[in-house]
Amino acid sequence: MKIGELSRRSGCPVETIRYYEREGLIPEPLRSAANYRLYGEAHAERLSFIRHCRALDMTLDEIRSLLIYHDHPEQPCGEVNALIDNHLEHVAARIAQLQALEQALVALRARCNGVSAAGECGILSELARPVESEAIQETESVGHVPGTHRRV
Repeated sequence: MKIGELSRRSGCPVETIRYYEREGLIPEPLRSAANYRLYGEAHAERLSFIRHCRALDMTLDEIRSLLIYHDHPEQPCGEVNALIDNHLEHVAARIAQLQALEQALVALRARCNGVSAAGECGILSELARPVESEAIQETESVGHVPGTHRRV
């Protein structure tokens, strides 16, 4: 199948499939006489595995590690369990950070009733105040929605 068909079948954009190839997650496909990429069922299955891992917010390095075990099923799976345990710890830490961020936003929202002029807005006044460097570091480590920094 050509890359467009693999894309439609998997729901994965063509550029992402090419990116996974460049990153070595998907083996290079054969080429047709016209130099089109020709993918097989093994590519579709591997892409499905990768997309499932991405849906669980795993990094490409985590996926690479899992693919090694997937490709060599005779190996013991202790390292797979350790990888998932580490990922769970990371997710728990991000949840705690997001909960702290939510509390800060709720407190900020409570500073304004929405009926004053913008010059008297409690939210804008609070945001204009200098913030402690410790608070900045905490919230900057959260960033946007977790996982989106590496979503491909």
